[in-house]
Amino acid sequence: MTRVMAVSFERYGRLYYLDPGEHEYSVGDRVLVPTESGPEVAECVWAPEWVEEEGLSDLPVCAGPAGPEHLERDATNRRRRAEAKLAAKKLIKRNQLPMKVVAVDFIDSGIDFDQLVVVYFTAPHRVDFRTLVSELARTLQARIDLRQVGSRDAARLVGGLGNCGRDLCCATFLKDFEPVSLRMAKVQDLPPNPLKISGACGRLMCCLKYEHPLYAEFARTAPAVGEQVAMDDGDGVVVGHQVPADSVVIRMSGNGTTRTCSLAAACGARQLFASRSTPAQVQKPVRRGRLRRRRSDDEES
Repeated sequence: MTRVMAVSFERYGRLYYLDPGEHEYSVGDRVLVPTESGPEVAECVWAPEWVEEEGLSDLPVCAGPAGPEHLERDATNRRRRAEAKLAAKKLIKRNQLPMKVVAVDFIDSGIDFDQLVVVYFTAPHRVDFRTLVSELARTLQARIDLRQVGSRDAARLVGGLGNCGRDLCCATFLKDFEPVSLRMAKVQDLPPNPLKISGACGRLMCCLKYEHPLYAEFARTAPAVGEQVAMDDGDGVVVGHQVPADSVVIRMSGNGTTRTCSLAAACGARQLFASRSTPAQVQKPVRRGRLRRRRSDDEES
C-alpha cells in the first residue's frame, strides 16, 4: 500500500498526486510542490490516505507546508501573471497580430535567468512575433518565451464547462489526448454532425472514447436491429438497443407492441429462433456493397 495525497495549483484545476512523507495535511492546507523551477505553492484537495493501486510508488515527495514567505511569493507571482497577460494583449492589439493569449506563466527563479514570462497563445498559422517579444521584454523587464499551442491544449489551459455541465476533462483529470474519430459517434448512435458532438476546443469530444469499448462489445454480442427473435409468447423483431441499460427493444410480430428485455434474454431468444427455423425462413441481411458488386459482375459478364 502507498500513502498518497492530491493537490491542485488552481481552484477546481488539474490534480497532481504526491507522497505526503511524514507530514499530516488536511483539505485546504497550502503545501509546497517540487517543480523544475523550485517549490511552488498548491492547495491540498485530497488528504493523505493509503491506497492499493499500482504505479504510485515513484511519486514526488511533498516539500512540506507553505510558510508566510512562500504565500507572499505566490501572491506576487499571480499578480505578475495578470499584469503580463494584460500587457501581452495590449501589444498584440497594437501590432495587429492574429494571436490570442490563452495563459501566462511567470517564473521568478532559474539557473540561467531571474524572471521568465511564458506566454501561451493560439493562432491560425505561424506568426512573426519577433517585434512582440522585444516590446514585451522592455515592458515587463523579464525574459519572454512565446509558445503556440493547439486548440485542445488551449482548452486545457483556459478551462471551462463541457456539454455535460461539468468541468472539462482535459482541465481536471485527463493527462493524454487519445485520437477520437467520427466512427465512434456512429457506433454510439450519436448524430454524425461535428457541431453537435464537439467540445469547447472545437474538436470531437474526448468522452466519446470512454464508452466506445462498451458499445463495440455490445454490438458484437447483441442481436442486430432487424433480426428476428423468439420470445416465450411469440416471435418479434429487434428494433433498438439500449446500451447503458444493457437491454434490447423488441417489437412483437403478433400485436405490434414493444418491450424491453435484457441482453442475455435477447441472445437466448435469437438462438431459440435460429434453432427452430429452417434455413429458408432465416433471413440474413445482405450488405448493399455486396449487391452492387454482384450486379456489376453480372453486367460485365
